[in-house]
Amino acid sequence: MKKWFTARTIPELKQEYKELAKKHHPDMGGSEADMMQINAQYDELVKILPNVNASGEEYHSTTTENGKAFRDAIMAIIHCQKIIIEICGSWIWASGETILYKELLKQAGFKFSPKKIAWYWHDEGYRKLSRKNYTLGEIRNMWGSERIETEKAEAIN
Repeated sequence: MKKWFTARTIPELKQEYKELAKKHHPDMGGSEADMMQINAQYDELVKILPNVNASGEEYHSTTTENGKAFRDAIMAIIHCQKIIIEICGSWIWASGETILYKELLKQAGFKFSPKKIAWYWHDEGYRKLSRKNYTLGEIRNMWGSERIETEKAEAIN
């Protein structure tokens, strides 16, 4: 079996995976066998490589995170138009025109951060260990940010 990855951290692994997938995905002219090997190696490495932030500090996700609760929080607001949903680390942030969805966000377990002017969701197992306060931009830089596209709601006649 060919060794596909040289990454030493999760962020490096993700970047290498994206590049390999662009080259070797069957839809892009690659072979299905190569893509299966790449996926298998990725799955093995993601379990053992350290996850580091932009500062080079190792990040350990909390063991109390609940994948179902995380998905449910996103699914509760994915239909809301004119809001921006971002995943930063293991947090969900909602910003934009959220005033229309205030009650829905509360029901989904989101809390409002007046300093960041955004709503956030995190599993109940989280406890703040530092006294530092970061802006949302600093959080994005440290942990990365992935936007979730909201679904287009059908017009009601």
